[in-house]
Amino acid sequence: MSPPQARPGDPAPIRVLVVEDDPVAADAHRMYVERVPGFAVVGAARSGGDAQRLLERTPADLLLLDLYLPDGHGLQLVRALRAAGNGADVIAVTSARDLAVVRDGVSLGVVQYVLKPFTFSTLRDRLLRYAEFRATAGEASGQDEVDRALAALRAPQPAAMPKGLTQATLHAVTEALRGAEEGISAAATAESVGISRITARRYLEHLVEAGRAARAPHYGQIGRPELLYRWLSEY
Repeated sequence: MSPPQARPGDPAPIRVLVVEDDPVAADAHRMYVERVPGFAVVGAARSGGDAQRLLERTPADLLLLDLYLPDGHGLQLVRALRAAGNGADVIAVTSARDLAVVRDGVSLGVVQYVLKPFTFSTLRDRLLRYAEFRATAGEASGQDEVDRALAALRAPQPAAMPKGLTQATLHAVTEALRGAEEGISAAATAESVGISRITARRYLEHLVEAGRAARAPHYGQIGRPELLYRWLSEY
C-alpha cells in the first residue's frame, strides 16, 4: 500500500518503517500508524536484513522496531544503521522488560519504548509526542524551553489514586469491568470482587473520570434506572 500523498502546503508526513517479523503484528502496527495524522508507512520489514535493504531504497524518519528479530536483536540493527550513517529515530515495540536493554537503546537513539501487548491509543500517544518533539526547532531561549522539548517525549504520569483506593482493588475492579461486555453495575462488581457496593462505585467512578470507562443508565425493572459501566475498548 502506498503512503497517502500530502496535499500542497501540508507538511511532509513522518516516514515510518515497521520492522516486525510477525505478519499479523506487522499489519496491525501498519494500520495503527496510518490512523495517526502526520505519519505515513513507507514499508514493512520482517528482519534486520530486510530493514537495511529497504532503507537503502526508501528513506525513513522513524523505525517502529521489534527487538526480537529472526536474524538478531533489534539493537544490533540500530548499531549497524548508525555505523552506516543512518540517523533514523527508533520507537522500540517489544515485550522485553530488561532495563539494561532500555539504557543501551537510549544511547543508540531509541526515543520511546512501547511494551507489548498495547492498544492503538498507547501507540498514538507515543507517536504524537514524538511528532511534537520533532517539530521543535531553532535556538532555545533557556533551560525551560529545553526541558519542555524533552518532556514531549515522556509518557504522561499516571494520575494519583484518590485517597482510600488501592491499586490491587482497582486491578480487580478493572478485570471485572473488562470481562463484562454488556456492562456491569456497581452491585454486580461488588459481588464479583468481594467489596461493598459503595466501594465498587467509587472505583468505577474513578475509571470513568480517568477516561477508561463509560456509564449509562439501564432501564429494566420498574423504578430508578440502574447505572451500567462499560470498559472503553480503545484502552
